[in-house]
Amino acid sequence: MKKEEKASLSIMKIIAISILLILISGIGVMAVNTKLNDVKIILQNGYEMTVLTSKTKVSDILEENNIILEENQKTIPDLNYEIIAGESIKITDKSYQEVQIAKISEEGVETSLNQLLENYAPITEKIIIEQVSIPYETVTKNATEASGDTTNKVLQQGQDGLKEVTYKVKYQNEVEIERILLSEVVVKEPVNKIVQVQKTVTSRASTLPRTASNTTGGATYKITAYCPCAKCCGKATGRTAAGTRATAGRTVAASSQFAFGTQLNIGGHVYTVEDRGGAINGNKIDIFVNSHAEALQWGVRYLPVNVVN
Repeated sequence: MKKEEKASLSIMKIIAISILLILISGIGVMAVNTKLNDVKIILQNGYEMTVLTSKTKVSDILEENNIILEENQKTIPDLNYEIIAGESIKITDKSYQEVQIAKISEEGVETSLNQLLENYAPITEKIIIEQVSIPYETVTKNATEASGDTTNKVLQQGQDGLKEVTYKVKYQNEVEIERILLSEVVVKEPVNKIVQVQKTVTSRASTLPRTASNTTGGATYKITAYCPCAKCCGKATGRTAAGTRATAGRTVAASSQFAFGTQLNIGGHVYTVEDRGGAINGNKIDIFVNSHAEALQWGVRYLPVNVVN
C-alpha cells in the first residue's frame, strides 16, 4: 500500500508541474501577442511626454495617463482616432485650430493633418501690469468780486495721477493677438489745477473771438469744452446740429433756450450758438476747440454769460 501511495503522489506532482508550465507558456504567448507602442503626447503649453501603451484610441490613451481636457481644448487627431505607429497626440485650443483650418480652406490649400500640426503655433498667455497716467483737469474760478489784479492767477498747480492697469494678453509667435482688461487700481489720484480769473480775460490761443459791445441780462454758467473727436461727440463729422462747420473761437453748444445763431458773450468773448448736446442743459455751455488736449486743458470754468443785442 505504501508503494501505491508514493506512486499516486508522484503522478499528482507531475500533473501539477505540467499545468504550471502550460500557464506560464500561455502568459508568455499573451505577452508576445500584446503590442506596446511608444506614443508622444504634446500638451498645450508645449510640454512633451512619451508613454508606453497598448491602447490605440486617443481617448483611451489620455484616460490611461490621467489627462483630462478642459472645455476649450481639443486633440489632434480627435478623441476617436486610432493611433498608428509614428503618430502623436497634440492638445490644442479649439478656437485657434478652427480658425487655422478655415483660413487654409479659404485659400484653397490642400493640406494634411501633419501639415496642420507643423503650421500650428501654440498660444501663450501672460498677465501684464502697466502704469498709466491720469491727466489732471483745470478748474477755473470766477473772481470778478476779488480785489486786485488776479487775472489767470494759478491757485494750485495740477499734477497727473497714476493707475495700475492689469491685462491678460495672448501671444502667438511672439505677436500679441488679444488683450483683456482685468482690473484698474488708482495708485495716485490726480490733483486739479485751479486758476482764478477776472471777468475780462485775454483770448486763448487757437480762437478768434470778437469783443462784445451791447449785452443784456447775465448769469454765471458752467462752461466746458469739446472737440470734433468721437469721444466728445460720439462721431467725428465736424458738422454741428445747425448744419454748419464747427469752428474754434465761434461755435458753442447750448440748450434749446438759445436759438441757433444766438450770439453769447462768454467771459468777454462772443460766440455763436450752432450746436446741441445730450448733456447740454440748464446753465451749461460747451465751447468748441480744435483738439481733445485743448478740451482737457480748458477743464471746467464758471463764467458770466450774456446775450448780445
